[in-house]
Amino acid sequence: MHTKYTFGKSCWRTLAEGLEREWMITNGIGGSSACTVINNSARVHTGYLVASLNPPVDRINVLSKVQEAVTAGERSFNLACQQFLCGENDGYKYLEQFRLDIVPTYCYQTDEISIEKTIAMEYGRNTVAICYTVSGATEPVTIRVTPLFAMRAIDRINTPDDIRKFSSYVDDSVLYVSRNDDDRCTAKFYISEGEFFDRSLIPTSMAAPTFIAEENQYLAIDTRNGFNGLDSQYTPYDAVINVGANETKKFFIICSTEDEDISAKDGFDIVNAYVDRMRKLIELNPNKDSLSQKLTWAADTFIVDRKSTKLKTILAGMPWFTDWARDTMIAMTGLTLCTRRFDDCEKILKSFAMYEKNGLIPNVFPSSADEQPGYNTMDGSLWYFYAVERYLKYTGGKENYEFIKNEIFPVLKKIQYAYEHGTDFSIGMDADGLVHGGSELDQITWMDVRVGDWVVTPRHGKPVEINALWYNALKVMEMLCDKFGEDGSHYTELSERVKKSFVQKFWNEKGGYLYDVADPCEDRIRPNQIYAVSLPYTMLDRDKEIAIVNCVSRHLYTTYGLRSLSYTDAEYKSQYIGKLINRDGAYHMGTSWAFPMGGYVTAYCKVHDYSPDAVKRADDICHRFADHMRDGCINGIAEIFDGTFTCTSRGCFTQAWSVGEILRAYTEDVLPNLKKCK
Repeated sequence: MHTKYTFGKSCWRTLAEGLEREWMITNGIGGSSACTVINNSARVHTGYLVASLNPPVDRINVLSKVQEAVTAGERSFNLACQQFLCGENDGYKYLEQFRLDIVPTYCYQTDEISIEKTIAMEYGRNTVAICYTVSGATEPVTIRVTPLFAMRAIDRINTPDDIRKFSSYVDDSVLYVSRNDDDRCTAKFYISEGEFFDRSLIPTSMAAPTFIAEENQYLAIDTRNGFNGLDSQYTPYDAVINVGANETKKFFIICSTEDEDISAKDGFDIVNAYVDRMRKLIELNPNKDSLSQKLTWAADTFIVDRKSTKLKTILAGMPWFTDWARDTMIAMTGLTLCTRRFDDCEKILKSFAMYEKNGLIPNVFPSSADEQPGYNTMDGSLWYFYAVERYLKYTGGKENYEFIKNEIFPVLKKIQYAYEHGTDFSIGMDADGLVHGGSELDQITWMDVRVGDWVVTPRHGKPVEINALWYNALKVMEMLCDKFGEDGSHYTELSERVKKSFVQKFWNEKGGYLYDVADPCEDRIRPNQIYAVSLPYTMLDRDKEIAIVNCVSRHLYTTYGLRSLSYTDAEYKSQYIGKLINRDGAYHMGTSWAFPMGGYVTAYCKVHDYSPDAVKRADDICHRFADHMRDGCINGIAEIFDGTFTCTSRGCFTQAWSVGEILRAYTEDVLPNLKKCK
């Protein structure tokens, strides 16, 4: 099974180099565990235990990480690794190897002493296990493990003053930690053997007990992105474990917010269960090559339970996004259908159907329990038709059509009616059959950045991908009516009107590409036009499709995605970095996005009639992401990259539609046709 990534010391010659690779595992309810490969905290959003108190939202960074120190006779080794406002701990120098084989393992070597630390989450629980194996000591050794507690929302920081709000106590082998200003959860920290040492007993000449806090950690990646990258952690106790000479010692730590007896759990069992579950999921995918298996593994990151629906949903990206309609519907084919998780797909379709309102499905579910979903999306509801069509394409059994007929088809009818006759956000159909939407400060397509009253990419009118999706939706309705014995002539007639108007309004004869928006006309070269070629139902003749793919190839193609704007445009932004306002201004003005590469691969293969050369080219494109998956968030695909030099990942370090669309295109367009080329 292809699930192993191995990294050696050449990947962390300096601390700064070691920050460029991170790992993440998840628990299926919105919680996660993540850090850099050198165990240096670099982001406010990541930690060993990020708990989701209202799945999959209300995320709390409970345990930032643990760090170790070793004493053997007169020798001592500090394995802690962390940048501070002034100085750093350089324990990465003792890190011999880092492995990610479904779960992460740190391998340290201090002279003859070997220490392996493996981390896993308990699926469906806000619980993390940290398992140690210590060997090689020729004299008695003492291991000190220091937990660093954050106990804060994932988008907040702790100041040194915040540490005064923490309290803790030890009962037997469990350390309890809470915040006096937030009673939502208590951290329980259990050690399988050894004892706790109260760090407040350490002699100090300082007025303030800073020895129970690790203050002013420098979060380098957050700082690079223009945030306040200083954080402080609460460190009230050390776990102290003694290892005898020539002894191989195994012990574990469990940290949890669950209301259960964690001392009854075995950390090594949690590791084994996590690995076994993932291997079973990977086995569901009939494609056994390395890229398919690794992307199948990556897909599980985003598929989570939603408490409000008691069903499944898809998180748009980690470590901070929630579940969004357009991202979910675009990603779902790759994440659930290519991986043969058909039951999860059905539950996701039902989750969004439950929240349909005025012909719209939620743009975003709220991040807390007391908020209502937002419906400010023009494309999410239309991508829903695409997701339904793909679901039936992959399943296609009688029971699957019955599921769609009984539970989803009525919702599709409401959506289609609303778009034809008008609904919120100025969404509605004109006499030409094309759909318009948006006005004033509305941002309702995926290019949705707004800073105050500054609408960065106003696409009010008739966006190209919206009308490509509208045509596709009408054809899906026509297909379903035929399948269910209903009269679909209205959808047939309407789709013909849309087809005729689309060519008239969107085709730029002089440029040889599609306008990005019609009525009013927007002639900037953007990637949205690729969907007029790649969707299951399309409207253009082959010459126009070829011209579109050629234009996108020339102006927008990069190694890891499509630019959001042509590099020849006067307002093109080549980098996504710095202060938030600078990044917002570049987000859809040149930044390269990974997810449209899926549509590009499909369109490229289509216009070249899936020739051997075209399929091999598509195979190369997909496999180039395998190199990226060894960088940034290991085994993930980032949300975005710089437009000019697509090397360093930006935004969310692993994104649902990035993973989903590469897996979909590789599964649908490459693998079945690559076999024909041999």
